[in-house]
Amino acid sequence: MVFKTIKKEIVTALNEHEIHVPTGIQNKAIPRILAGKDVVGISKTGSGKTAAFVIPMLEHLRSDRVIQKLVICPTRELAVQIATEIKKFGKYVQAHVATVYGGMSMQPQIEEIRRGNIVVGTPGRLLDHLQRRTLNLSNLNCVVLDEADKMVDMGFINDIRMILNQTPNNRQILLFGATISDEVLWLQNKYMKNSEVVKDEMYLKEEVLEQYYYDVEYNEKFSLLVHLLNSQPIEKVIIFCSARSTVELVAKNLKKQNIEADMIHGKLPQSRRLRVIENFNKGSFNILVASAVAARGIDVKNISHVINYDLSKDPQEYVHRVGRTARAGEKGKAITLLCSRDHDAFREILGKYQLKVVNLPKMQFEKLAFFARERSQHQNFRRGFGRFERTRRGR
Repeated sequence: MVFKTIKKEIVTALNEHEIHVPTGIQNKAIPRILAGKDVVGISKTGSGKTAAFVIPMLEHLRSDRVIQKLVICPTRELAVQIATEIKKFGKYVQAHVATVYGGMSMQPQIEEIRRGNIVVGTPGRLLDHLQRRTLNLSNLNCVVLDEADKMVDMGFINDIRMILNQTPNNRQILLFGATISDEVLWLQNKYMKNSEVVKDEMYLKEEVLEQYYYDVEYNEKFSLLVHLLNSQPIEKVIIFCSARSTVELVAKNLKKQNIEADMIHGKLPQSRRLRVIENFNKGSFNILVASAVAARGIDVKNISHVINYDLSKDPQEYVHRVGRTARAGEKGKAITLLCSRDHDAFREILGKYQLKVVNLPKMQFEKLAFFARERSQHQNFRRGFGRFERTRRGR
C-alpha cells in the first residue's frame, strides 16, 4: 500500500480525516510522482486525484519559506478546495499555502506568498503576481496543472504557457484531468519529460450509478422537475443548467413553488459562492441549482441525485455532472430532462461514452407556470402606459 511509503506525519493527518486506504488513481500515481517522474493522471470526478498529487508534494516539501510547489487550477472554488486539502494533509509537515485568485485584494495574497512554500492559484491572477514580481518561481521544483482539460476549455492555455516558461527547466510537472484534449497533449509534449500516463477507471459502474432520462416538451421541463423533487426520496440534489440565466430562472421559480433551493454560477460574488457551498454541505438546504462552474472542482458531499435540466454541447460535461453522485461506494441517481433541442447533444454523449441511460415513460404531473423574468416597476409602468395610449388613440 502506497501510504506505507510516506512520512508518518502525513499518514497521521490522513487518518485524522478517516483516509486509510488509497484510491485507484492514488495507488497508480503516488509511487511515480515520488520517484520524480512527470505524470499525466486521468481519472473521473470524485476519484481522489487531489490527494494523488498533494500527498507526494507534501512528502518532498522542505520547511524553508520559499515557493517550492505550484498548483494551477481553473476556478477560485477549486483553488480554495485544493488549498484546504493541502492544509489538512500537511498539518504536521509545515505546509504554508498561499491561495491566489482574482476578485480579491492583491496585498493579502502578497503577504501569504511571502510566508508560503506552496502556491495554489488560477492562471490570470498567477500571471498578475509574476508580472508584478510579487511571485518568484526560481526555487520551484514541482508544478501541478489540475483540471487541465477544463483550463484549456476556458481559454487559459496561453496563460499556462507563459507561467510554465517562467519555471526552472528541471521542475517536475504533474498534469491531472478527467480527459485529455489535443491542446493538453501539446502541453504534455512541449513541457513534460518522459512523462508517464496513469489512468483510473473512468466511468461510474452501473450498479452504483443509475442513469435515466425523460423525453418532454421544453415547456414541460419545469413542471416535471417539480414533480420529481416532490415525489422522489431525494436527500441532496444538484440541478445542472447550461446557462447562467437558466440557473437563475429555475431557482426563482422553485422558490415560487415553496421549494427551498439556492443557486451557484460563475457571475456570483466569490464570497456568496463559498457561502452557498458551505451551507449546502452543512445541510441548510438540500437543492442546489448550478451552472457548469459547480460540475468540477468544488467540494460538495453526499449527493444522492443529479438532475440535468438541460445538456451542455460538450459531451464531457455530462460525465462531470453525473460524477457528482455515487461517490465513495454510495449509490446515486442521475436524471436528464430531454427536449428536442437536447437530442443532438445526448446522441453525442451516448456515441462517445459507453453509458447505460434508461428511458423512463413520462408520467402524469401538474402543469405549472414558469415565470421567464421579473418585470421591474419601470417595465410595468411602460406596459400600462402603452395600453393607455392605444386606448386613448382608439377613441
